[in-house]
Amino acid sequence: MAAGAATAGLLTMGLLAGAGNAAADEGDTHHQGGAVATLDGLKTYDSARLDLGGGKTQNIAAGLFEMNVEGSGRLQTYCIDIHNPTQNKAKYLETPWAGTSLGANENAGKILWILENSYPQIGDLAALGQKSGAEGLTAKTAAAGTQVAIWRFSDGAKVEARDAQAEKLADWLEAEAQNLKEPKTSLTLEPNAVSGKAGGKLGPVTVHTDAGQVSVAASADAAGAGVKVTDKSGNAVTSASDGTELYFDVPEGTADGSAALTVQATTEIPVGRAFASPSKSQTQILAGSSESTVTAEATANWATKGAIPSVTAEKNCAKDGVDVTASNQGDSPFTFELAGTEHTIGAGESKTVTVPVAEDAKYDITVKGPNGFSERFEGVLDCKTQGTPGTETPGTDGDTPSSAPSPAGGSSDEATGGEGDLANTGSSNATPLIAGIAVALLAAGGAAMFFLRKKKAAAGE
Repeated sequence: MAAGAATAGLLTMGLLAGAGNAAADEGDTHHQGGAVATLDGLKTYDSARLDLGGGKTQNIAAGLFEMNVEGSGRLQTYCIDIHNPTQNKAKYLETPWAGTSLGANENAGKILWILENSYPQIGDLAALGQKSGAEGLTAKTAAAGTQVAIWRFSDGAKVEARDAQAEKLADWLEAEAQNLKEPKTSLTLEPNAVSGKAGGKLGPVTVHTDAGQVSVAASADAAGAGVKVTDKSGNAVTSASDGTELYFDVPEGTADGSAALTVQATTEIPVGRAFASPSKSQTQILAGSSESTVTAEATANWATKGAIPSVTAEKNCAKDGVDVTASNQGDSPFTFELAGTEHTIGAGESKTVTVPVAEDAKYDITVKGPNGFSERFEGVLDCKTQGTPGTETPGTDGDTPSSAPSPAGGSSDEATGGEGDLANTGSSNATPLIAGIAVALLAAGGAAMFFLRKKKAAAGE
């Protein structure tokens, strides 16, 4: 029985821990669009030394991560948040600069210049070495030098590549970098929620994309209700390009309801696009992309009378929160509850409310209205690089306690480089097992105490 109790405790904790990991991997309920990818590890890297202040240093891995794109495709990325660890197999969402630390970073454009003028965009390492004065570059040392230069602008970090030629490359990139403009999104829809009365066209929803062409499809519930996706003139649309305006054409007499449309393309995602994780894994910036699947979705609500709301949400790093915008295309006021406060907007009006969210905090925002209306938005507000050097209290010269987070997902020991899985990530797949064993031991102990008490009680009868 004690063994059974221990096993039950182990299984229960394993399930709970698994559920916790699954919850952590969930993305924003309403992703703005673009690529969704899963971290596959630090793949091409060499060693760097981070100055922690006070005479302390830490050896870290510096180089290229790789990600697998949902649908198809593979990405190469560099880290832009050196003090925040990666989470193994974390989910990442393509994100505008304004939704990351890059939005308030005056040197963000210099990072883009580095990406465009170094490895892997410049694959001729001999030419890159000749231009930068770094002789005999390999993929590993080129990746390390590039990452070091990026950290100097993304985090203001005092960091050096341990390889002399990688350090020369980093110094050259830092000195030559120029501020460039944020690259275009791979694919988004704006706005991604609209509303209006049945019997007309709801929209427009504007396509923003770097792809030459995207496919357009209505959801099954839209088709079932006779709702079509059209242009402004009412012509059915099955493909679109950048700047195309899409509409939901809802026939008159259609029962009150909602539907969605999806746009999708296969394209190379622009270098310099940011990738943020809803599971609080270090923010990444795109260095290279294969042909990859990108997707965006928009929804529509319609009715014949009364309030007809639509709600969107977007991170606002400048205001340390999430902007929730509610619109009402009906003929009566719409009253909704948000963050414990009631708001009312009149017919044909919209209102934006910024919900304060602490840095690095997970948010779960629900907008509730009459007749069961509810919209939920989840994510993590990650607008700043994490802390200052030394917050992890590592030891000197790379002697880091095993409990300390590992910057860049790298090992605290000297990196040798190579093709391997992600180094020390600050998160372990063994965590559920350890937790389960702990509970099992507690369960076994409790069972043993129970039987001892029963034995004593029987002896005293």
